[in-house]
Amino acid sequence: MQDLKGKVALVTGGTGGIGSAICQRLADAGARIATTYRNEEKAKSWAAASDFDPIIIACDVGEYDDCVRMRETLESQVGQVDILVNNAGITRDATFKKITAEHWRQVISADLDSVFNVSHQFVNGMAERGWGRVINISSINGQKGCFGQTNYSAAKAGMHGFSMALALEVARKGVTVNTVSPGYIATEMVMAVREEVRQQIIAQIPAGRLGKPEEIAALVAFLVSDDAGFITGANFAANGGQHMH
Repeated sequence: MQDLKGKVALVTGGTGGIGSAICQRLADAGARIATTYRNEEKAKSWAAASDFDPIIIACDVGEYDDCVRMRETLESQVGQVDILVNNAGITRDATFKKITAEHWRQVISADLDSVFNVSHQFVNGMAERGWGRVINISSINGQKGCFGQTNYSAAKAGMHGFSMALALEVARKGVTVNTVSPGYIATEMVMAVREEVRQQIIAQIPAGRLGKPEEIAALVAFLVSDDAGFITGANFAANGGQHMH
């Protein structure tokens, strides 16, 4: 496993299913972990239950000024951020006929504006120091679309456009920027779906099962390693063969 001792990793939305697994995996490799949260009670219980003493900072990643404040708080505690995983996101599902402007705005803000808002705080510093890793956690639905998710699919597709463009700008500075697009993963959110609906989803996955959060975390751990230094601007699909592009 890559030794990340001395590195600081910020994982937005790190208290969720995939986010927690990423935090644990990077902590196991020696990184100091920080995460943002909106729900204080959930974040505090998550931090108390973890074995790696994470730094938790309240932040609405959809608000630029809040991200500036978060950076100042984080840097005063642990210094520079070396690894950024943009993982925070929400859904507000509705068919296009029924979707509201507010549903659209909320998802674009939380899922796409956030990628700019947070990256803008840290990428310049990474480039100046000559090393950095940015991983944007997108979705299979940003690659293939999904009924009732015009807002979410647009935001998640936009994340990879961002990755490709930023990757070009910082490639010579030792900073890589990549996208990971998970398929259906066995998180609390997916496991809360009605059993018959979940079985219909699994029936569409050639691997015949849901993914594990740890499998996404393992991919992220590779992408932040020195071994992945020649990989940038790429989109890694991890969906059990559900969508091949």
